[in-house]
Amino acid sequence: MIVLAPAWSPTTSLLLLLLLSPGLRGTPDCSFPHSPISSTFTSTIGKLSDYLLQDYPVTVASNLQDDELCGAFWRLVLAQRWMGRLKTVAGSQMGKLLEAVNTEIHFVTSCAFQPLPSCLRFVQANISHLLQDTSQQLVALKPWITRRNFSRCLELQCQPGKDSSTLLPPRSPGALGATSLPAPQAPLLLFLLLLLLPVALLLLAAAWCLHWRRKRQRMPYPGERSLSPGNCI
Repeated sequence: MIVLAPAWSPTTSLLLLLLLSPGLRGTPDCSFPHSPISSTFTSTIGKLSDYLLQDYPVTVASNLQDDELCGAFWRLVLAQRWMGRLKTVAGSQMGKLLEAVNTEIHFVTSCAFQPLPSCLRFVQANISHLLQDTSQQLVALKPWITRRNFSRCLELQCQPGKDSSTLLPPRSPGALGATSLPAPQAPLLLFLLLLLLPVALLLLAAAWCLHWRRKRQRMPYPGERSLSPGNCI
């Protein structure tokens, strides 16, 4: 029996190449037929804001591109990463509040974002700023979340000419509790000051005594003997 091999035309080969090439399959979809933004996100973020100390340090991007479609989405992506970080170091009650906020913005993880670009720079800010900005981005995004396709937003972009600025990189959060903050520096400085004060006073007294002794030796009064080193200290 004779088996005939299929004939491969140039058109067939081109179609097969299009189907198998990952880069030619089109942009991954990032759209939402139903709104993932709840009607209670303001209250959820407010509960966390009330519970947290407002000056807990976080980092925010300083040079994100101001894009009308993607800007709010990008900022929520970065905020969601911070919620995930903070959950790993938070206590039980704090963890529940962080999880609630994370749930409000977790929908951004359903899109296949590219790794953060190397040009992105971060500056330190208070967590109150991050939470307020997160709430504002949700407000801005809510009317459009089901009307737009965010497929072109899957790669965060930096502002032109600002990628070489000397700015703080993001740092890992420390232990986070309901009322915990990095230890203040004032008590340590006060302790060092109290420790060094007696030494400074002793040195000042010694210098004054030496000056007084030399002055008496140069100008002795009639009938008065020179002051010996043992008479001062």
